[in-house]
Amino acid sequence: MHKSLAVVPIMFLILLVGCSGDKVQSAPARQPAALVTTVDVVEKPVPLEIHVVGNVEAYTAVRVKAQVGGQLAKVYFREGQDVSKGDLLFLIDPRPFDEAIRQAEANLARDNALLRQAEANVQRDMASEKFARDQAIRYQKLFGEGVMSKQQAEQYAADADARGQGVLAGRAAIESAQAAIGADQAALANARLQRSYCEIHAPMGGRTGDLAVEEGNLVRTGDSELITIHQIKPIYVTFSVPEKRLPEIKKYMAAGKLMVVASPPSALDQKESGTLTFVDNSVDTTTGTIKLKGTFSNANSKLWPGQFVNVSLRLTTIPKAIVAPLRAVQTGQDGEYAYVVSKDMKAEMRPVVTGIRLEDQVVVEKGLQSGETVVTEGQLRIAPGMRVRTRRGRAL
Repeated sequence: MHKSLAVVPIMFLILLVGCSGDKVQSAPARQPAALVTTVDVVEKPVPLEIHVVGNVEAYTAVRVKAQVGGQLAKVYFREGQDVSKGDLLFLIDPRPFDEAIRQAEANLARDNALLRQAEANVQRDMASEKFARDQAIRYQKLFGEGVMSKQQAEQYAADADARGQGVLAGRAAIESAQAAIGADQAALANARLQRSYCEIHAPMGGRTGDLAVEEGNLVRTGDSELITIHQIKPIYVTFSVPEKRLPEIKKYMAAGKLMVVASPPSALDQKESGTLTFVDNSVDTTTGTIKLKGTFSNANSKLWPGQFVNVSLRLTTIPKAIVAPLRAVQTGQDGEYAYVVSKDMKAEMRPVVTGIRLEDQVVVEKGLQSGETVVTEGQLRIAPGMRVRTRRGRAL
């Protein structure tokens, strides 16, 4: 009996030791803080922009054609050369046109001589008519006095009338000569005009393209253009935006000029600034977009006709926008969220509402405040309430 009583305390001690061992094994070990990269949210002005792809167009394009036919005698420029308005570009053989001018000048001189002759004849006929009229009056008076016969008086009157008709014929000859002179002057002006077409001048300043006809070839008025000139200073950038953005564009256009920024895809740092100058008068129903144009000074010729460019149409600037890194915003089942690091170095999941994006940044309309610290890298290693240790990322 004493032996059995001694066994009970020993078994109790074994059970007690076993229970205490279970408690030690079930106690959670302290989890180490996760390392994350953080950036502070900032408040700053943010431009409200529309980003699309556009196409560069020449401000003006002129196809230079020949207005008269003949041999192309001289080309005064090189292909791809910049030319100014009025520069001589081509010379078509002028010799046939010079001969036409001389012929027209000769015809004009002949008809001027005929005019002077007709005017002299009229003066002579007028003097003869006056003498004949005076004679007819005198003989008519003598007839009344019975000194002269009626036949003689009528003869002098008829002679005066005939000389009067001669004056009328001379005046008609003057009018005919004057009309001939007018026709000669028109022919001479046309000959000189045709001659002027032999010298083809640049109708505007710009850059020449590929030369279609070489020196020595014959050109005709029905041929295609000899050269095309593109005006590239200033220059257009044409682009299209969704029709739903039209009310915004009209709203901000009413407040002032809108800035357009263009840059080639291969050189995003080479940006050119211009002004929105054209909004089409209708929406393209096939694409649901509306066409716009920006005008650029293009002083350094960075923009080239036919080139595709990235276009940013700046509508306005949000003066105090809350901006966070784009990598800080995650998407979950309940929408967008970001991890915020609290003062006691714990992760807090915060639902957010985002707005416009600016390259690697985003405007946060709701959920964050300026100065708060958000996690940009390491979100998969943390959970809400978890302790973190941080390293600073690139500031905004």
